[in-house]
Amino acid sequence: MPRDVDSNKPHSGILTAPGRWAPRAMLRGAGFDSDDLAKPIVGIANTWSGAMPCNFHLRDLGEDVARGVRDAGGTPMEINTVAVSDGVLARGGASLISRDVIADSIELAATAYAFDAMVAIGACDKTNPGCVMALARVNIPAVYLYGGSVLPGRFHDRDVSIQTIAEAAGELAAGKATREDLDELERTAIPGPGSCAGMFTANTMGSAIEALGITAANVASAPASSDRRREMAYESGKLAVEALRRGVTPRDLITSESLHNAMTVVASMGGSTNAVLHLLAIAAEAGVELDIDEFQAVSDHTPHIGDFTPSGRYLMADLERIGGLPVVMRELLDAGLLAGDAPTVDGRTLAERLDGVSRPDGQDVVVPASAPLDPTGGWIILRGDLAPEGSVLKATGTTVRRHVGRARVFDSESAAYKAVQGGQIEAGDTIVVRYEGPVGGPGMSETARTTAAVVGRGLKDTVALITDGRFSGISHGIVIGHVAPEAAVGGPIALVQDGDIVTVDLDARRIDLDVTESELEVRRNLWRAPKPDYPMSVFAKYARTVSSASRGAVTSG
Repeated sequence: MPRDVDSNKPHSGILTAPGRWAPRAMLRGAGFDSDDLAKPIVGIANTWSGAMPCNFHLRDLGEDVARGVRDAGGTPMEINTVAVSDGVLARGGASLISRDVIADSIELAATAYAFDAMVAIGACDKTNPGCVMALARVNIPAVYLYGGSVLPGRFHDRDVSIQTIAEAAGELAAGKATREDLDELERTAIPGPGSCAGMFTANTMGSAIEALGITAANVASAPASSDRRREMAYESGKLAVEALRRGVTPRDLITSESLHNAMTVVASMGGSTNAVLHLLAIAAEAGVELDIDEFQAVSDHTPHIGDFTPSGRYLMADLERIGGLPVVMRELLDAGLLAGDAPTVDGRTLAERLDGVSRPDGQDVVVPASAPLDPTGGWIILRGDLAPEGSVLKATGTTVRRHVGRARVFDSESAAYKAVQGGQIEAGDTIVVRYEGPVGGPGMSETARTTAAVVGRGLKDTVALITDGRFSGISHGIVIGHVAPEAAVGGPIALVQDGDIVTVDLDARRIDLDVTESELEVRRNLWRAPKPDYPMSVFAKYARTVSSASRGAVTSG
């Protein structure tokens, strides 16, 4: 460290020390005074966006974080990055691509402005892991703040969410719902700001990241519009300055132990399969070895204790009502399923954070680990002829253990959706959606509207869907995603033809194709990779650098 850099400002001193006239002059022009420049600089990486409800309120939370930073003796410096919503999306792959763009842009800002510490604020699906990936990369003292979920909407005297409206589109095509129903749901399903209300990807990752120990305590479940969410933002700002003083960095917290804690928490609540993709990516950025098969090992010994949508009955607001995520973690800790000695960003161990927490009586949002909803939770990692590197199914999404059906092959998600809505898919079919993987998408388009249409048409337990793309957290049924290798790089899924018999066997954890090896070899020799339609764009850059879904679809090496 140069002699003229303040030891209390381990990074920002290079810009703000007396005698650094040019950068100090520039910062004064941005409103910082001498007192500001003498304090540690705490970057606030905000993913605010006016283009979707999930992150719409984060600008206000950023102001609360800044107050906390100032009151703790730091100087806040806010920067912004992109945010792309799967629910407001013209091109499917853009969402996952944005995860890595978010991580890249936060890393660039933190490095360029020499932040001493950081608070990153996210909400929608990809902003959560994107922010944490960046914090792990930069590895300066940091806190993550989840923006919280929207309160449920009301429709015909029942709680509704984005899942309701997605599945109602299938019901409309099947004659089970009217356009008037859809119009009313459109106006009521999402009553304000915040991430989607169920245990979909955003709330899944908000919970996983709290279990990693990189957030303030009990932040995952508070609704976006609640006063407690604003209080958590203020506390997060203070906590970042305290973490700086204690020298705690993200890589001290994101370890094999804490990643297994996060996997266990998500598995116990029937969380989104996207957690597999994102936790693999976070582990890679933190330099922690994590294999996709470890998710199966965790799932095998984790009881399903949280009764949450899309497979269960309750929303995130219901978890907040009974005490928040610590209630889930306490049950798991008492069952010997969490590492209680894992450190957290506030200096306490996970067990110390959970001291005094208990599962409330008289509720069934979270059931006892000794009497679970299902003996195991989480995911099933399947391999076989069609997925030599692996694929993922949400274990709580279906009770069907074996499905044998003829393949109905589509080279895009949109083509599959049109076929379902057009009544072209029958009970017993296996929908194969390909060229939607990390390279082929590019960016792994999700098939949420297709899976929702299958459910809406009453085919959930009689039709399987296999894809090298991914699913929204709202998806449930016999749906298998992240098939690797993907079609665009010549994976076996590229060789499937209409009418082939596909066997899904969840007990054997396999997806297999009933086609002879000699026939597959003929098809392999005839196969040619499709020509991309994005020769000069961020999509092309992503396709050239992205890894397999089985390794988190990361682009950083």
